Amino acid sequence: MNSAPVRHVLILGGTTEARRLAEELADDPALRVTSSLAGRVAQPRLPAGQVRIGGFGGPEGMARWLREQHVDALIDATHPFAGTISLNAARAAADVHVPLLALRRPGWVPGPGDRWHWAGSLDEAARLLPALGRRIFLTTGRMGLAAFAQLTEQWFLVRSVDAPEPPTPPHMEVLLDRGPFTMEREAELLRRHRIDTLVTKDSGAGATAAKLTAAREAGLPVVVVRRPAAPDGVSVAPDPAAALAWLRATLS
Repeated sequence: MNSAPVRHVLILGGTTEARRLAEELADDPALRVTSSLAGRVAQPRLPAGQVRIGGFGGPEGMARWLREQHVDALIDATHPFAGTISLNAARAAADVHVPLLALRRPGWVPGPGDRWHWAGSLDEAARLLPALGRRIFLTTGRMGLAAFAQLTEQWFLVRSVDAPEPPTPPHMEVLLDRGPFTMEREAELLRRHRIDTLVTKDSGAGATAAKLTAAREAGLPVVVVRRPAAPDGVSVAPDPAAALAWLRATLS
């Protein structure tokens, strides 16, 4: 009697949800699980199972990899703002007819007392700042700081996992750190640096949400950059449990 073939699942990862999903799947003997990391973080937290690091070479390169590695299902569990890789994944999966799911944690929702200003991009966020404050806590990561480089009247506290590269704002201090963060620690950070405005991306999840609570308690305005939508036609799951249910149904 022939045993069922091992099915290959590729997870485009780097997020907490991607690591949780890989951990759930790693011990399943019916699956071969590969997690792909972009390689932009110097010391990433590695998920369980096989790991590849680096780009694919656009949608054509990813399609070739999917075909050569006999991938049976693709789960895009990248950061909600990793728009390029998500578009590449959609094109590649369509080209080689591999089922694709986007795992996207729910975005943040403002509550009573929040003073949120929504922006469609980092450039728009930068345009809002002169009317809001002069001492800015910038938590959008090290990529994209060029959008704020022309702001010479503001001082920035820039928090990121790895050191940013120019162009950057002319007046800034870099804080190298990685979440999760507590509300008490975030509130102390705002006080110590005399922050009057917070800028963040709508990345969702709880690991970095404490800054929003701290800003609300301090009565500070918050500029929130909207996340891009998932590519057209791609199914979306809000958490690893829903992604697991989709995968089981897809591979059954």
